Amino acid sequence: QVQLVESGGGLVQPGGSLILACEVPRSILALYNMAWYRQTPGHQRELVGTRQRGGFIQYSDFAKGRFTISRDVVGNTATIFLQMKNLTAEDTAVYSCYADDELGRPIQGGRGTQVTVSS
Repeated sequence: QVQLVESGGGLVQPGGSLILACEVPRSILALYNMAWYRQTPGHQRELVGTRQRGGFIQYSDFAKGRFTISRDVVGNTATIFLQMKNLTAEDTAVYSCYADDELGRPIQGGRGTQVTVSS
């Protein structure tokens, strides 16, 4: 099993910004696409965006222009960041990072981090 650990969630005001991080073993970057998802109670998990193994990044429509996925590698640990700006109440959700296979199917995910956008 792959261990993924998210951090960075919290309470932010509407219009604010937040950066989430997901730490993973560096070795899985060559095996899986790394994706951020979000989920609210009673709703299905929703794809935010995916960083493919080759580095190409794609976003869901709601995330384009506001969310940015990036990556950093230090030693044997890789961190997948999700930078979010211009947040609204509709962005309130639990955000999780996942290792997806080449078909976009989630293989392993973290426990998630709560993001709450409220004044």
